[in-house]
Amino acid sequence: MRLPLPRAARVLAVLWLAGATSLRGQGLDALRNQLEQRIAASGAEVGLYFRDLTGPDSLALGADTRFHAASTMKVPVMIQVFREVDARRLRLNDRLNVVNTFRSIADTSTYVLDKADDSDSSLYARVGQTLPVRNLVELMITVSSNLATNILIDRVRADSVRATLHTLGADSVTVLRGVEDGAAYRAGMNNTTTARGLGVVMTAIVDGRAASAQSCGEMVRVMQRQRFNSGIPAGLPRGMAVAHKTGWLTGTHHDAGIVYWQGRPRYVLVVLTRGIQDETQSAALIAELTAMVNAHAVPEAAR
Repeated sequence: MRLPLPRAARVLAVLWLAGATSLRGQGLDALRNQLEQRIAASGAEVGLYFRDLTGPDSLALGADTRFHAASTMKVPVMIQVFREVDARRLRLNDRLNVVNTFRSIADTSTYVLDKADDSDSSLYARVGQTLPVRNLVELMITVSSNLATNILIDRVRADSVRATLHTLGADSVTVLRGVEDGAAYRAGMNNTTTARGLGVVMTAIVDGRAASAQSCGEMVRVMQRQRFNSGIPAGLPRGMAVAHKTGWLTGTHHDAGIVYWQGRPRYVLVVLTRGIQDETQSAALIAELTAMVNAHAVPEAAR
């Protein structure tokens, strides 16, 4: 998984942000028109879901289009981990074996992960050792470790993740397997999502419904420590906080987050993109769409 260039994305978003001021004080229709024009100009396929947490505003553009979930599927896995903790079937301090051999859901063949294809290589040095669950969750979310993800999915099981997603009303988010299961990928057995479904997941976390209130708070804090910030964060004025999770594949780039203003959650935003090969450009698109939404949702942040 190659990583986008956050500085380039932030520069492009800041250059565009001056134009977003025209949205201040205007309605949702004006925001929709601006977003549609920018998406059309990009040539990309985009799924966007915006929900204002302080009022009735919400907006969906291509929000029911299905995309490969990429690493955004790690958020439902995190939710399931914390639900297991809440049910006392697991403890965050429990130590799991760090392994790098997994079975394909397609044919039960074994496969291993290549650290060169992982955004985090540090965990591979720990194979054969044990690591606490809380550390694996941190690596899975903040640096998007594929190896940590597969270890955790083996522990909490993908079918349990899907059952939880159904309970939360996010049936359009499907977690079938771990990462880099080549046989499953070739068989078309992939983790998929829609912008609306992922928005439901993020809203359930911020509302304290995804797990216990304490666990939801911890999940927010983990996502606030996200290291890859070239998408949604790059489109926000400095000083605004966001708890989010990114995802990349070749030609696919996503970001989903909870945006905070003055210490309180203000809105949920999900932007899924497909069709842009240059990750700097896809990051800039996500950042620019974020800036448009933010100018509508938090006009006082730009004063």
